[in-house]
Amino acid sequence: MILDKVEIFEGLTQQEMDALTASSVVRSYPKNTVIINENDHADSLYLIESGRVKVYCSDKNGKEFIMNTLTTGDHFGELALLDDDKRSASVRTMEKSNFCIIYKEDFNQVLAQQPNIAKTLIRNLTRRVRKLTQDVKALALQDVYGRVTNVLTTLSEPRDEETSIIPEKLTQQDIADRVGASREMVARILKDLTIGEYISFEGRNIVINGKLPANY
Repeated sequence: MILDKVEIFEGLTQQEMDALTASSVVRSYPKNTVIINENDHADSLYLIESGRVKVYCSDKNGKEFIMNTLTTGDHFGELALLDDDKRSASVRTMEKSNFCIIYKEDFNQVLAQQPNIAKTLIRNLTRRVRKLTQDVKALALQDVYGRVTNVLTTLSEPRDEETSIIPEKLTQQDIADRVGASREMVARILKDLTIGEYISFEGRNIVINGKLPANY
């Protein structure tokens, strides 16, 4: 059951999960479709059944800052079920994607019938806020090199005992958008890591050859 993968639903009973599943709908969208626009009215939770999306924000000049990429089993928009605020970021499909969607109106009907769900959500959201606070603190204290290596290690998947590979084909600009730095600075860091044989490239995929240095 895909709803089992949603962090804020952790700890719900089978009856409560079944009620939420029954309230959901399934939708499919082609590549490069904007699913959510930043500042849109928030009214739904999306769970990715298949495909891949990027979560991003834009400045007043239209420059995008990529906050995250999500794939099968991930979710976004869950806070829309609990408040009446606007979307904090935009989401665009990177390939054809299928979603399981729960709309706020349907969620509220389930909540009225299963009031214990609210207690579980509050507990899980409190835990999540604490983790986000720690993540923001770590990001604020890191320099550009630290943010770049954090992106590389976070996105990588183990390939053997010593190396890992980033399945997503990242450009220097993609990484720069994620870490809030210039493409030139990212290019310099990647070049130095390549010269030191800490990373290598297979086509457009980055291979990490062991543990990256803690400092630049």
